[in-house]
Amino acid sequence: MTPAIPPNPAPPRVLTIAGSDSGGGAGIQADLKTMLALGVHGMSAITSVTAQNSLGVQGVWDLPPEAVRAQIRAVADDIGVDAVKTGMLSSAPIVGVVARELAGLGAPCVVDPVGVSKHGDPLLAADAVDVLRTELLPRATVVTPNLDEVRLLTGIEVTDETDLHRAAAALLALGPAWVLVKGGHLPGDAVDLLTDGSTDILLRAERLPREHTHGTGCTLASAIAAHLARGDDVPTAVRAAKTYVTGALAAGFPLGAGIGPVDHGHLTRAGTV
Repeated sequence: MTPAIPPNPAPPRVLTIAGSDSGGGAGIQADLKTMLALGVHGMSAITSVTAQNSLGVQGVWDLPPEAVRAQIRAVADDIGVDAVKTGMLSSAPIVGVVARELAGLGAPCVVDPVGVSKHGDPLLAADAVDVLRTELLPRATVVTPNLDEVRLLTGIEVTDETDLHRAAAALLALGPAWVLVKGGHLPGDAVDLLTDGSTDILLRAERLPREHTHGTGCTLASAIAAHLARGDDVPTAVRAAKTYVTGALAAGFPLGAGIGPVDHGHLTRAGTV
């Protein structure tokens, strides 16, 4: 009699709560590709459906908040969650229900406070900003705003590297444990500031002259969540995620007539995994 083969252990489990990008470069699609590349099991709660391609967002349809809640509960109650990443949450009711559900999960959470798309299309309702500030950010293990999102959340205009610390302090006052202010839109080297208020880490990288950058923010936040689920502390997770995203940016490719995506599968194509 052939002995039974024991089942493989399950990999770490990461839940992304975000919008769908029909073009596949950002949103839920980018999150799940990143999670697969980094060896974790990706799960999803879709908040909105977008009609989107390399040229921009042609339409957005939000799901009912109860549908978002049901997706989160279905995954959490049966499968379990080791880390969470939130992206496009779109409306105040959706932000509120996500914040309330995260309170019961007990898992680290990476909040990417998506405000606008790469093409400048608004993805967060004006009345949702205050709910994000007061209800979601206090539940965040790490919040990962770009400079436009810093301005949206705090009113602070970051114009050079010295402003990063002032912006991070204002964001920490809203309650997250760590803040990663992404300085990619500043001139010169790409400099990000990671801080919890007592430890400041500047992550500096040579700027890559790349046109195809769609999905960069989603990919970074998902990579951080994947590494947190694998047991890394926040500084280790952020450094590893930045290395992964830098490789994905370097390998970004043209797709359609506009801005192409970063390459989430660059590790496989390079033969490193």
